[in-house]
Amino acid sequence: MFTGIIEELGVITQITPGPDAARFSVRGPLAVSDARHGDSIAVSGVCLTVIEQTAEGFTADVMAESLRVSALGDAGVGTRVNLERAARVGDRLGGHIVQGHVDGTSTLLSITPGEAWRVLRFSLDSELAPLVTGKGSITVDGVSLTVSAISDPAEPEQWFEVSLIPETLVATTLGERAVGDRVNIETDILARHVERMLALAATPNKGQNR
Repeated sequence: MFTGIIEELGVITQITPGPDAARFSVRGPLAVSDARHGDSIAVSGVCLTVIEQTAEGFTADVMAESLRVSALGDAGVGTRVNLERAARVGDRLGGHIVQGHVDGTSTLLSITPGEAWRVLRFSLDSELAPLVTGKGSITVDGVSLTVSAISDPAEPEQWFEVSLIPETLVATTLGERAVGDRVNIETDILARHVERMLALAATPNKGQNR
């Protein structure tokens, strides 16, 4: 479990493709400062398991499905990534509850600069649109953010916006993003549970044994 508060900017140093997975090596001295074999580290929002480590970084296997549904499939050696270690019980929850289970990707549609901030507009797949709400939480490349604006449900192409303060622009990879870039998206876990409960409630003969 994570909070979406990025601790370190890491760099992918090696990618070894396999038939149904790829092995990623990531430089992140802070992320591995207290890591052990089997620990979880979120890499741009994707929860990965440490299988090897050094004082400078770690190696993790990324399954084919994770490469397919996340922007890690676009990554290469030298790609910078957002890193966060798993949250400790009792720590302050600075962002929101993040699982590291990416729902899919979004494309950066536009960047609107402000006096001291930047507004980023992202595409939103129709199946994820019901799970995103104005002023709600969303995770973009592992960063916990608040949705500042969202498209009208009647619009044919759905989108959402986030407003980034200077600290977020500097401390995460979002400040480097350009129009057309793909990012990882994780919707709020509470919204996903509500959607599931509503779907079950609308299902005829729910709970009956056959």
